[in-house]
Amino acid sequence: MTTSNDRPPHTRHRPVMLQRCLDLLAPALDAPGATVVDCTLGLGGHSEALLGAFPQVRLIGLDRDTRALELAGARLAPYGDRATLVHAVYDELPAVLARLGTPRVAGILFDLGVSSMQLDEADRGFAYSQDAPLDMRMDQTTGLSAAEVLNTYPPGELVRILRAYGEEKFARKIVEAVVAERAKQPLTSSARLVTLIRDALPQAAKRTGGNPAKRTFQALRIEVNGELSVLERAMPAAVDALAVGGRIAVLSYHSLEDRLVKRVLADGARSTAPAGLPVVPEEYQPRLKLLTRGAELPTDEEIAENKRAAPARLRGAERVRERVR
Repeated sequence: MTTSNDRPPHTRHRPVMLQRCLDLLAPALDAPGATVVDCTLGLGGHSEALLGAFPQVRLIGLDRDTRALELAGARLAPYGDRATLVHAVYDELPAVLARLGTPRVAGILFDLGVSSMQLDEADRGFAYSQDAPLDMRMDQTTGLSAAEVLNTYPPGELVRILRAYGEEKFARKIVEAVVAERAKQPLTSSARLVTLIRDALPQAAKRTGGNPAKRTFQALRIEVNGELSVLERAMPAAVDALAVGGRIAVLSYHSLEDRLVKRVLADGARSTAPAGLPVVPEEYQPRLKLLTRGAELPTDEEIAENKRAAPARLRGAERVRERVR
């Protein structure tokens, strides 16, 4: 019998809030020759829909994961040279656009966090629900693995990471268990880490909030991939790369990402004029217009069909003015 996991990864993949992302970007992508950037290509679901919905658009797809680029490349091959795929982290967007001779674009999409493929491929170590080596690198060609972080970081730094990136209240208890374990033998297995976390937490903390390892795995993944620092650089760069009339849509999956996205978009949509000016000069006028009221959520129907959509938060904005220097 064929199960869902026997199918090619891209056929199992359901792009989150797909139609709403297309609707947000659509007004910017109708012009002939418009370029849209998918900054988090993954398995190419959003990119395939963009290329199909807007026949004149050119797409640039970025991903740090070489396996994702390989799979998305096969998926998008029918679109020929309309799709240009680049091995890059999304904070490298300005350099990628400069190299391609496209300094300004009409649309930008971010689908943040870990991809479906990375969760589904057990040997990547992202999922706390299955045993695997503790890797968690989105780009397996570079950087420290989660195992190296757990086995080499000072205890105080591990506590900081779990608190800052996982919002884990019991960070100190978990780190104490990790330090005791690594003194006996290096931690290399996701299942062993899950067991350590379960044993370290008070009984009451294990009865609510889903898998008790969830926050620790999130924190390690963010640290290993530098996700928040990358996003902090990438968001202003993406706004700068938009042509006037261009639009940006950002899907985030936890509060740390969403707060950062919200801040950058809200800052761009705010006048910077000193209070009390009778006429606001051009250089103080907002550069962005917000397209979503707060963060939009997936529908109940989508969550029923795709549980990974549940934490998604979508924000969008339109570039309405050049930066006056």
